[in-house]
Amino acid sequence: MADWIPAEVITNRHWNSDLFSLKLQANIEPFKAGQFTKLGLEIDGKLIQRAYSFVNPPSDPLLEIYATRVADGELSPRLHALDCGDMVYISARASGYFTLDEVPPGEHLWLLATGTAIGPYLSILREPQVWQRFRKIILVHAVRYAADLTYQAEINALKEYYPEQLIVQPFVSREPAPLSLPGRIPQAIEDGMLERHIGLPLTPERSQIMLCGNPEMVRDTRNVLETLGFRKNLRRNPGQITMERYW
Repeated sequence: MADWIPAEVITNRHWNSDLFSLKLQANIEPFKAGQFTKLGLEIDGKLIQRAYSFVNPPSDPLLEIYATRVADGELSPRLHALDCGDMVYISARASGYFTLDEVPPGEHLWLLATGTAIGPYLSILREPQVWQRFRKIILVHAVRYAADLTYQAEINALKEYYPEQLIVQPFVSREPAPLSLPGRIPQAIEDGMLERHIGLPLTPERSQIMLCGNPEMVRDTRNVLETLGFRKNLRRNPGQITMERYW
């Protein structure tokens, strides 16, 4: 338990029946936007833990994680039920390399997410560095139902603040939804629908792409991008695709 410290629940916001955001107060070490932490609760004498990305920027004094309640999960139903003043364990030190430091230069930054994996992008977008590095930033958030398109107030505030730089495109796969594209991200890239809709070229020469979400989306999108000439980004061999499998 050397790395674990207590965190106090300040708020627990329920977006719908399963999606929720915890705001926590804890004295953790500094972290970088895009990194993740671990939350844990003692259940039947064992510490049950899971990894969650920070939604808040490093400059924010309150920590925030965004999660979904898994009905038969060990931890998430208990996190979902936490109330103001309750305590949870948090890792004092953040982890992960899904940060802007790892992304090579480019003109356009495409941030592609499914579900709760929009979290690390919200952290990145609320820091100044990303806006200084890229001319256009395209935030793509794919969900099943329109009610899962959360954090709209925060996203709209960013759109107002960076109207010339930020483009936001939701996908809703299981029902028609205003301003949203149907289907899945990989198919929309493969058939050119995403490029046409956004009005920007998706090319290795101009684009850097961050992928975060369910492993199927990450794998399928990477495969499609590689047929278009994109390469996985490695420190020793920089490319254009930076990935984080979210569970």
